[in-house]
Amino acid sequence: MPDLVAPSLDHLRVFLAVCEEGSFNGAARKLGRAVSVISYAIAQLEAQLDVRLFAREGSRRPELTDTGKALVGEAHAVSDSVDALLAKVRSLQQGLEAEVALAVDVMVPGEALARLLRDFQAMYPSVALRLHVEALGAVAALVLDGRATFGIAGPDIMDLPELERETVGSVALMPVAAPSHALAQMKRVPAGEARKHLQLVLTDRSPLTQGRDFSVFSPRTWRLADLSAKHALLKEGIGWGSMPRYLVREDIAQGTLVELSLPERPPMDYALVALWRKDTPPGPAATWVLDALPGLFAGCPE
Repeated sequence: MPDLVAPSLDHLRVFLAVCEEGSFNGAARKLGRAVSVISYAIAQLEAQLDVRLFAREGSRRPELTDTGKALVGEAHAVSDSVDALLAKVRSLQQGLEAEVALAVDVMVPGEALARLLRDFQAMYPSVALRLHVEALGAVAALVLDGRATFGIAGPDIMDLPELERETVGSVALMPVAAPSHALAQMKRVPAGEARKHLQLVLTDRSPLTQGRDFSVFSPRTWRLADLSAKHALLKEGIGWGSMPRYLVREDIAQGTLVELSLPERPPMDYALVALWRKDTPPGPAATWVLDALPGLFAGCPE
């Protein structure tokens, strides 16, 4: 078996141009070269790979051989990878980050976040993105230890001297329970009654919020770091708790959850702040996300 020679990127792109245009003449026009140059490049590529890429006998148009058809996808992959590499290098030369790591509080609406990240990908296709979804102090912890470029955290994060903060929006909360729950069946909930019932509350393992309670009224609690698990337990009638209004709007309409009118009315506005380290200010791509955040939350449904 003959030794194969690694083909040049230029020869692969000539090969792809012939495939796309359907002829050597078309490839020559597309690449701005003489037909003889195109023909020579294909001959060189076939010699380097020791294969026949086109069947040209008896036809005015080159037809891909079975081997040629099998190699088109690989040639595209190589060409696309090099294009991505060059785009990344150009971005880095312009001061653009190689990666943005975003830590987001579980209360941030998922659909709105998905739209933001879709637009980010379109705006900065060469910038890798890592997304962390955490509760309470875990967001700030990721920013503090450098695992996140910046975070979108809840209102109960203490002022930390290492971090800058900027208010970017809020999420409306409401206390809810299943229709079968005792609190939901009361026309008027007496003062102190909510303390007698199991309350489902969010928690996390971050030392920044260890031992701290947030809008907790009952001494009986189940603590969860997963908002979807809390949602499911509430619908099963296991306790009561506060949830983002956007997340339970359909449940209220369908009657699977009931809004509670509590005399102790827990805070109904869950403020969200952007956090980043003072010694590592956001680069162009991260700044684009920060600038887009107020519009993100302004468009969130109540």
